[in-house]
Amino acid sequence: MSLLTASAQLAAAAGEEVEGIRLFVPAIYDMVWSAVVVIPIALLFYKLVLPKFTAVLDERTALIEGGLAKAESVQAEADAALVRYTQELTDARAEAARIREDARIEGAAIVAELRVKAADEAARIHETAQRQIEAERKQVVMSLRSEVGALATELASKIVGEALADEVRQSRVVDRFLDELEASTTADAGTVA
Repeated sequence: MSLLTASAQLAAAAGEEVEGIRLFVPAIYDMVWSAVVVIPIALLFYKLVLPKFTAVLDERTALIEGGLAKAESVQAEADAALVRYTQELTDARAEAARIREDARIEGAAIVAELRVKAADEAARIHETAQRQIEAERKQVVMSLRSEVGALATELASKIVGEALADEVRQSRVVDRFLDELEASTTADAGTVA
């Protein structure tokens, strides 16, 4: 039964009619006995329960604040790691670009060096071939001179009717013949051109 209902019933039993605000105000003896019960309970609650409750709340607050601090430090570490990772990635990309550029330059240098070596080798081969051709040409000219000289001497001997056995005379005749032959070949080449 509620306190208001009991107060209203007591007032009705006493023969008084309760009206207005008095309907909500309890009787004095109810307030005293309620205070006698509530004050010791409040003191026990204040002395025993409230400190434990406050300690639990403080502990939870400390745990939450510690967790937040730890989360902030972990977040700071993660941010620092991200910055390091980004920097390392940038450095790695720059290093890769530098290595590619060095390889390209080195490749171009190797190609240029090989071209120079190939050109030198080609020039050397060409020079060797020219010397060999010149040596073979001289050898052929000498061989032809001796053969043409022998044929010319034999022919001249038959035409002139005298023996050209003398070496000096034979050499003079062969040289004159070859000079005339060269002159006629040069003149023919000049008219063709």
